[in-house]
Order: sequence, then structure tokens, then C-alpha cells
Amino acid sequence: MRGRTSDDHHRRRTRTGERVADAAAFQETSSAPARRWLWRAAAVLTAAPLLAGPAQLPAAAAAQAAPSPGGSRTVDVAIDSLTPVSPDEDDTITVRGSVTNEGRSTIADARVDLRSGPSVGSRSALESAAKRTGYSYGADGQPVGGRYDVKLGTLATGITRAFEVKVPADELDLGNPGVYQLGVSLSGKASGQAYEQVLGIERTFLPWQPEKTSKRTKVGFMWPLISTPHLTAQTESDSGREQTPRFRNDELAKELAPGGRLQQLVALGEDLPVTWVIDPDLLASVETMTKDYKVEHPDGSTTEGKNQALAKQWLSDLQRAVEGRELVALPFADPDIASLAHRGKEVSGAIGHLKPATDLAATTVKTILHRQPRTDFAWPVNGAVDTSVVDVATSAGAHNVITRSDSIRETGNLSYTPTAARPIGGGNTALVADARLSTAFQGDLSRAENSTLAVQEFLAQTLMITQQVPGKERSVVVAPQRMPTAGQAQAMAQAVRALDAGRWTEPIDLGDAVEEPSDPRASTQVPGSGSYPSSLRKQELPREAFEEIQRTQDALTRFQVILSEPDRVVTPFGTAMLRQMSTSWRGDSEEAAAFRDSVADHLTDLTQGVQLIQKSKQTLSGRSASIPVTVQNNLVQGVEGLKLVLRSASPHRLDPGEAQPVEIDGGHSQSVKFDTTANANGLVWVEAQLYTEDGRPYGAPMSFQVNVTEITSTVMLVIAGGVLLTVLAGIRMYTQRKRRASVSSAEAAGGTSAAAEAAAGAPGEPAGTTASGEPASTSGAAEPAGAERDAEPAAEPAGTEESTEESTAEPAGAEAPSEDAAPSGREPSDTEPSDSASAAEKPSAEAAHAEAAHADEPSGQQSDTGPDTEPDTEPARPPEEPPGAPAAETGNGAAPSDRPEGRRADTGRENGGGAGTGEKVER
Repeated sequence: MRGRTSDDHHRRRTRTGERVADAAAFQETSSAPARRWLWRAAAVLTAAPLLAGPAQLPAAAAAQAAPSPGGSRTVDVAIDSLTPVSPDEDDTITVRGSVTNEGRSTIADARVDLRSGPSVGSRSALESAAKRTGYSYGADGQPVGGRYDVKLGTLATGITRAFEVKVPADELDLGNPGVYQLGVSLSGKASGQAYEQVLGIERTFLPWQPEKTSKRTKVGFMWPLISTPHLTAQTESDSGREQTPRFRNDELAKELAPGGRLQQLVALGEDLPVTWVIDPDLLASVETMTKDYKVEHPDGSTTEGKNQALAKQWLSDLQRAVEGRELVALPFADPDIASLAHRGKEVSGAIGHLKPATDLAATTVKTILHRQPRTDFAWPVNGAVDTSVVDVATSAGAHNVITRSDSIRETGNLSYTPTAARPIGGGNTALVADARLSTAFQGDLSRAENSTLAVQEFLAQTLMITQQVPGKERSVVVAPQRMPTAGQAQAMAQAVRALDAGRWTEPIDLGDAVEEPSDPRASTQVPGSGSYPSSLRKQELPREAFEEIQRTQDALTRFQVILSEPDRVVTPFGTAMLRQMSTSWRGDSEEAAAFRDSVADHLTDLTQGVQLIQKSKQTLSGRSASIPVTVQNNLVQGVEGLKLVLRSASPHRLDPGEAQPVEIDGGHSQSVKFDTTANANGLVWVEAQLYTEDGRPYGAPMSFQVNVTEITSTVMLVIAGGVLLTVLAGIRMYTQRKRRASVSSAEAAGGTSAAAEAAAGAPGEPAGTTASGEPASTSGAAEPAGAERDAEPAAEPAGTEESTEESTAEPAGAEAPSEDAAPSGREPSDTEPSDSASAAEKPSAEAAHAEAAHADEPSGQQSDTGPDTEPDTEPARPPEEPPGAPAAETGNGAAPSDRPEGRRADTGRENGGGAGTGEKVER
């Protein structure tokens, strides 16, 4: 047969040309003269072997029975249509098809005949007849012949010729109601052959039931509407925060298009008396396609989806088709129950997905089709069950398990097919679908020949069931493959429409079939786990798949608790979790693994959208300070219910403080500050970790170093002293400018009274000191060593003294920094001893001599004493000023000083703000 593959049904038969005896030729001759001639020829041929001797007898027998040499004279006969499929007495049977000469020689006098064979006595006999190959004179019956054959003449090798045979039903000599074999043969003479032979034949079956039977078989036909997973877990968000779903590919659109598989199932199923068995995931995917969506491509890119109108039309057609029909909703995404039972039950939480899938199924169907479906049916793959499969199937509330008669086998040697419903304990019912009927529409039925043979055999099987026990009413269920092709759907629809005539069957809904009284003789024994087919077990999802699914589910559970709008994530990922367990992954383990990985990877990307920003090495100065840690939220929505915790590797050195709450809007970052306390200097490793409200870690921790450097009170005083000196230098410059201005005024007046006034008291000297800078009284307390300060002008503002260090913060042995600052910018030394005490004890003559030394120094020069300077050693005196140099005039009328312009006496203040003052002696 042309293009036949191993997938074709078992009824396909190889039609080879066979040599036939003259007796066969005699039976095919219609005229009396020809018969007489053939009788004489037969007699001659019969006697010839006797004359030739016993050695010739085997050769003659072989010539009559053996077929032609393999393939050398083969004719392929195809029956493309047979109408009506179940005729009554007044019908004319029309058979259309083609013949192809696949042999190596031309066939002469080619003729097509219709043959009516004997009736079939049982379902097993029908199955055997369908498997038989080659021509058999006794089994294939006689040709109708006469005016009902089709003469084709010469048929050259490789040539195909179409034919059409029309025969009235009463010409077939059909007897009692039943199933009859019907064959189409091609006879002719191959090159080099003297006699006509049957060179090819095709068989089918003709159900013959002209009148309605007294008891009709109830047939419940399941019409599956199931597809593979199409949606991914990933969505895209636009500026309006609308989520745009993404499809794995554009295959769904192809199935919905005119002529596509799903389009054909809906169009053909409309008005058929069937029960619609629907995967709600398919409805959800098509409904999603009615809006904006994206389509993924193999290279990872996406494009805008453009099949919204197609999806809307399909949903509209479906709503019209299911009106008034029973709807059965499988759990969402059609989870693989057998895989869960055999591999998933050992993974904690895996079986728990069934109940949410069942609840979601009812909601989805009601929302989209506006019908309440039945969700109490479970349908394992191919109806194969064992005790563990039944336990899992019924764990989510499905108390009716659709199985098959090749799984729950009859053990009571019944001679008939029992009713489908069987009680199996625990309040559960097994609905045992007929295996022969359920597998009748498999293989490539896109070819008319295969489709016609499938329909005829299906109808013949149903009639055989009715005739097994004519007076006993029974119900059977047909559970075809989950995802029929368009060609298979067309054959199924043709068969159901033929049964709709109601001569030996009547339709029944699945819900009514499960309520039918069970046959007490029928088997109710569910097979053990060892009876599950090994071929199906090899296709199951592995345990590792369920472990990966559960890891993803756990991650989703932890993630959703921090989201301000969890539904935006839970909905797409929750359905994707169910799609990972779909029955449709059987036979495609690589695609199944790729889909699981894509779901897990996308969830990881989302969870990492909330993360800690890595910090560099931090320096912490002082006993207490704030450490900021940045938390970034790259999600579209906000996060809440998080807390950030810092942990110190050395708590005795650095206390990082209390945990801080985290709440961030979508697309923003938050700087979380921790009030830390330092107890000792040094490097400390600190770890930051986010936690959910229930104490679970969220995301990866982030570690960084903190360099604890405590700044003492002494250092703070040095800094403050530097600031103070800067202020005092500015005041001193101002005072000097003022003094120069006074001196210039005195010179202009030409008077000498200014010098006397300057001798009485230099402007700016503090109260209680002489003009030379000597203390008014020597009873003041002496300054301690190292606390010497430069005396400032009396006009110095109050409050410019250095603050006292806290004794608790100053290390032992620390000294206050000196505030001496020469105009040249030389920094003071903390180690210079103070000379104030010795200066206070000098006799007045020595003080006068020191004052004269000051007066003779150049303007603006200041002398510093070091720690090794002897108090009684005088430095070299500068040259004296020219006589007649004017003296500065004080602003308060005191005697002007005889020191050069810009020179003043320095006084030291005691560290800590003591009252005593001391003169710094310049030498």
C-alpha cells in the first residue's frame, strides 16, 4: 500500500498478487459457456499431474496456493470511502478508491470486484480478520461480478487508477443482522501468466442492522480538548503596570487557525452527542491570547502577538459548541497522575498540587465558558492504573477514575463486554473504557483510506457488542487519545454521527455512565503496581523533576510574602508550576526539563531584584557612628515585611545595633542606617542579611569590613585649637592695623604727650598688668609646665579660650596642645615648658630690662621659647630705632608703649581656664 508506515492500524493488510487455481477462475466466470470450457480445462489440468507422476503433485498444489514472488506482481488497493457506512435494505453501497500497479510488469484485463464475505461471529474473530493479509478464497467470499464490476483494461507498472463500485445492498446476499466482511479486489493477468489471478485485495467490515435492536448499547464518547503548555511564567510590564504574558512559541495560533487541530475539534464536535473533556489550561491560554501578548523565539527574542481575533473566534465557537453538553474539567494543566503516584509521592508536597489544580480548573471553566463543569473525574494516561495511581487520583476529590479494559482485565471468562462502571472500594468508581473502541482512531488518519477503515471497524465493534447479548442493555465508554490530530478528529466525528442513527446504540453522558448499575460478574480488581505497563513507566517524569518543582515552589512561597502585590507573581508562577507536571511532557523529556529550568531561572531573577548593594571598606571614627546599608528593589512593585540585620564578627569590638525594617517602592533603593557603638580599635568583618517576618533569610548575605578608629578628646581639642588660633590671628591682624593708625595720628600732631601716655599703658593690654606686660600682682597661681600661652590683647573677645578635655576621654599622659602661633605659621609644640612662674619672681629691674628688649625689637617679630631655653640668657638685641620715632597712642588715654610698632607682650592662659596669668619672657 502506498506510503504505509508502522503507525498504520493493524487492519492494514498487504495485498499481494496470488496465483489462483483454475477452480478459482471458474468461480469468477459468469457465463455458462465459459463455465463449461473451464470445467473441461480443469479436468485436463487435474489429469495432467496424474500422467506426469507423483513427483509433479507438489508443484501443482503450490501453483494453486502460493502467492506471487514477493512484490513482483503486487497491486495496492485502497478504499477511500464507503457510503453509507451502515446501510439498510434499500441503500446502494458506493465504494470509491484506487488501485496502483506496484509490480514489475503490466497487468492485462484488470478488473475491480466487490466481494461479500461471511459474517463475523465475535469481537475476537473480527480483530483476527482485520489482521489477516493476502487473498483467501474461502474467507474473502465471492465477487458480485456482472454489471457491478469495474473493468480497467491494461494497468501499466507504477500507474494508479481510480475506481467507483456501486452495488445495491440486496445484491450482496446479506443474511441476518451482523457484521460482514467486505472486500475490494483487483483481478487480471500479469505478463507471462496464462490465467487471471487476484492480484490485490483490501478488506473492511460492513455493519448490517437494518432495524433497531430491542436493547441498544449506551455509548459514552469522550471528546478531549487538550493541548501542550503554551504560556511561560514570565510576563512583561509596560509603563501602565499592565502585565503582558509571553508564549513559548506560536504553535497555539496554528492549532486555532482554520484547519488546525483545535479548530477542527470544536467545529466537528458541535452538535455531536459527546462529553467534552477539557484541560482548563488550554482555555486560559486562549483567553490570554485575546489580549496583548508576546511570542518567544528560539534565539530568545520576542515579538508582539497578532492572533487576538483568531483566539476570540475560537472561544466564541467553543461556547456555542458545548451549549447543552456535559463538561468535564481535568485538573488545571492535566497533571500526570501516574508520574505523581510512582515518582512524585516520595517528594514532600508534590501530591499537594492536585487539589489546587482541581479548584483552579472549576474556576477557569466557569469564568470563560460560563458553565459549571464536573471535576470529579480523573483520567490517567491511556487509562492505565494500579493501586497507587488510584490512590493519588482520588486524593484531590475525583472519585471517578477513567481507566481502560486492558488495564482492569476481565477474569471471569465473560463472553460479552460488561458495563463500564465498576465499584472499586472507598466510595470510588472505575469507569472502564473499552480498549478496542478507544484505540480505533490511532495512527495516520489524514489519508482517506486509513480513516475509512477505522470508521468501519469502530462501527462493526459496537454492533458486535450489542449482538453479544441482544436482550441485555449495557453501557460502554470510549476514551480516545488525549490529543487527536485533525484527521483523527474527523474520523471520530464520522463514527459518532453514524452511531447517531440509533439502530443499535444510543448516546450517554459520562456522568450518567458512572451511575449505571454495574455488572456483578465484571472485574473490580485494581491491578498492583507491578502490573503497570513498562512502556508507560519509562515515559514518566523522573523524581528529580518533582524535586526541582518543589524547590521552585518553596522559593515562590518565600518570595511572595515580601511583595506588596503578590498576585502579580503568584498567578503566573502558580500556573507554571502545574504546567511542569503536565501529562503532555511524556515522550519529550528534554523539552520538559527546559521548561522547568526556565521557570526556576526566571523566579531566581525576580528574587535577586531585591538585593543588598555591596559596600567597600568602611572607616568608623569615634565611639558611635551610623553605618548605612543600601537595599535595592528592581521590581515593578514594592516590597515590605523585610528586616535588615547586621552581624559583627567581633561584637566586643563593634556593636552593629538593632535590626531595621525595610520597605521600598518598586524601582527604588533605600539606605538603611545602623547606629553602631565602637569599644576598641581595629578591623571588623560585618555581615548584612535580609530576613522575612517569619525569620527566614532572604537573598544572599553581603559582607564588608569596618575599620574602627576612635578619635580621643585630645585630638578633638587640637582640632578646636587650630580653629581658635585662626580666629585669634585674624583679631591680631586687626589690632595691629589699628595700632599703626594711632601712631600715624600721633606723628601728625607732633606732640610728645603720646609717648608718655604709651608708657602709662599700651592699648589693648589686659587689666591688671603694667605697660611692660608684668602682672599687677605676683600672688596668682603659677601655670603648670607645658601650659604656656601667648598673651592676647585685652580687646580679645570673651570665650576664645580652648575648652577642657573630658578626663574620661583623654588617654593617660596626654597634654593640651599649645596655642602659640607665630605670624610665620610655626605650629606650637605640646612639649614646651611654661616660663610664667619664673618670670613672676624676677626683680622689677630685670623686668624693666626685658621690657626694654621688647621695645627695641623690630615690628611684628615674636620670640618663642623652647624647652631648653635658659630664663637668664638674653638673646642679641636688635638695632635701636632712630631717635624721635613716634610712639603709638592708646585709645583709652594710657601712656603709650616704648616698644616698636606692632609689638605686644604675650600672656599665657592656664589650661583649663585658670585665673592666673604669666608673662612669656622674650630673650
